[in-house]
Amino acid sequence: MPELPEVETIARALREGGRGGVPIPGRRIERAELLWPGCLATPTAEFQHLLPGQTVEAVERRGKFLILRLNTHALLIHLRMSGDVRVEAAGQPLQKHDRAAFHFADGLHLAFNDARKFGRLWFTPLPQNITAHLGPEPFDEALTPSAFHQRLSTRQRQLKPLLLDQSFLAGMGNIYTDEALHRAGLHPLCRSDALQPQHSARLLDSIRAVLSDGIQRNGASIDWVYRGGDFQNNFRAYQRTGQPCPVCATPIQRLVVGQRGTHICPRCQPLEPH
Repeated sequence: MPELPEVETIARALREGGRGGVPIPGRRIERAELLWPGCLATPTAEFQHLLPGQTVEAVERRGKFLILRLNTHALLIHLRMSGDVRVEAAGQPLQKHDRAAFHFADGLHLAFNDARKFGRLWFTPLPQNITAHLGPEPFDEALTPSAFHQRLSTRQRQLKPLLLDQSFLAGMGNIYTDEALHRAGLHPLCRSDALQPQHSARLLDSIRAVLSDGIQRNGASIDWVYRGGDFQNNFRAYQRTGQPCPVCATPIQRLVVGQRGTHICPRCQPLEPH
């Protein structure tokens, strides 16, 4: 957390305004303030000397990475477990868990907040090197049902850990994987190479449906970290242990898959896909 819909919502807010802030493309960074050096994954000297004076040209998302395209470099932000960013007006004080701040020439600043200190920043002229390990985007038009089935069938892994593997598919996390598997009627422990083409197509459709719904609802706000989403009010399985399945009314069960809390309907999601 945050996952693809939350990161996409943040990227959209930085591009267009929203979540209490204004758009940042076209704004020049006058000063960078590194409040906790551990959050910077690239050399500090380049960050301090080359970042000031650069203008934000575009804001993009790749997987769970925020990418701020600058004049000559890019600033990548991975929010990990507890990260968030804010755009605030001049005079607004920084907060307790702010780890970096980027002060624009017009007085605004972009703050990177991360209570647990898992998030990271990269300042690099080659952002593609940082994201090279990522698999395809779920909405990539080249990811056809047949291509997705081929990717699944050549792995011999349980479905949920595979979907959480960012080198297989970029952007999925615990929430949207549970929701997609429930929608597709597939058990998280089912082996990827056991799926028939119709199962793979159903899973791809379900992944895209839950991600689209999450983006439309500005993501899910399930704790104090991520602000402003309401997809949590539409969960079918995630964190609904003991509550009735919205399809068949069987109580949702919680199990652990790959050290991750996982929520399923034992009736709608049999171990043997059908």
